[in-house]
Amino acid sequence: MVAASQNPVLLIHGIWDTGAIFDSMAAHLNRKGWDVHTIDLVPNNGDAPLEDLAEQVATYARKRFGDQPFDLVGFSMGGLVGRYYLQRLGGIHNVQRFATLSSPHNGTLTAHGYLRPAGYQMRINSEFIQDLNTDIHTLRQINFTSVWTPLDAMILPASSSIVPVGRLVKVWVPLHAWMVSDWRGILAVEAALSEPLGQRSGAAESTLPLPTLLPLRRRAS
Repeated sequence: MVAASQNPVLLIHGIWDTGAIFDSMAAHLNRKGWDVHTIDLVPNNGDAPLEDLAEQVATYARKRFGDQPFDLVGFSMGGLVGRYYLQRLGGIHNVQRFATLSSPHNGTLTAHGYLRPAGYQMRINSEFIQDLNTDIHTLRQINFTSVWTPLDAMILPASSSIVPVGRLVKVWVPLHAWMVSDWRGILAVEAALSEPLGQRSGAAESTLPLPTLLPLRRRAS
């Protein structure tokens, strides 16, 4: 049974991925009652600027949800695509909860060696990053959660996922790609999507209080 507070959820993948990377997370959220949707961004290899990918999200959301409120989850590059949709394309008026997993909100050193449009935009101090961060306070209008792992070797430094607004959740997931399939990342997203609206008093930080020695849940290859 779907709870009154459960909005439909749209999951946005990262570079080189497709919506299939969310199989484990989507299955878990479906079991918990959420109506889960994924989008395949095209192209997914960085050849298109992030603005173009955000337009795809806007088009999908308009056709799928109309004026219905929904929640958004972005993994890695998908978090920046989601932010552009929210902050520049009016998505802030449709989305009520936004969670990112290992997103380079302040850029990543790994992008400096990737000579494609999206790679340039994900560099530290890129014009794209600086522009989005000038009004990051816009995200205070919704429930925003940034989930990150200090062990991330793709987002360098891993602290790039730390932002001055919303809720920060630290999970000890050992690999970047596992953030969407490891149970710690999945439960962090479930908690973010379950949070009541409009009850935050300000920025907060937490570490997921779960043991770290249980077997990891990974998507089957």
